[in-house]
Amino acid sequence: MTSPINLQVFAGRLGYEVKNPALLKLALTHRSAGVANNERLEFLGDAVLDLLIGEELYLRFPHATEGELTRLRSSLVREKTLAKLAKELDFGSFLLLGGGEMKTGGNRRESILADALEAVLGAIYLESGIDVCRQRIRSWFESLLEALTLEVDEKDAKTRLQELMQSKALPLPDYDVIFTEGEHHNQTLTVSCRIAGVSTPFIAKGSSRKKAEKKTAQLALAYLMDNAHQ
Repeated sequence: MTSPINLQVFAGRLGYEVKNPALLKLALTHRSAGVANNERLEFLGDAVLDLLIGEELYLRFPHATEGELTRLRSSLVREKTLAKLAKELDFGSFLLLGGGEMKTGGNRRESILADALEAVLGAIYLESGIDVCRQRIRSWFESLLEALTLEVDEKDAKTRLQELMQSKALPLPDYDVIFTEGEHHNQTLTVSCRIAGVSTPFIAKGSSRKKAEKKTAQLALAYLMDNAHQ
């Protein structure tokens, strides 16, 4: 079991002076460890995180569209990113897990780490308020925020779209060349991309099939991000 001394050490790694060790301990307690666990704090922390990351992006990118801001926020609050941050802050060494979860490496599982980070944020909010949460988020996410850009990475658009569809348990995108024009050495191809749940295909042109497919994937990603919270 995590001791109060260790909780103080953990709080130091967060850059935070803990006021209520019992609340922080609860934030680190997975449901496998008992009825009193971090699920309610995770719910609260998730809302705080969405609000403050949204605020930070709104201020950093004054000319970004709603869709662009949504895409950026999604990249920051997704499970993989939160788990990476939690690992950097050594959450795994302080988590309270049931025996089964501990034996199967629950302290390294991305979902558990991401949930714990949100729960800790919820605990900080309850005992110290929104301004302290804002400070901690800016500190924890500093390098990620600095690396953000509004430019969509063409090279990885197809991969990101495929991963997004897989995460929703939907069929993979269907690409098709619908028109070719120009001489063989200087062709322009028109490609369509169909995704589940969207009746109209996304269409783009490129000097090769690969380039055209990447452009359609970008269009599909932008559409899905624009409609993510509608």
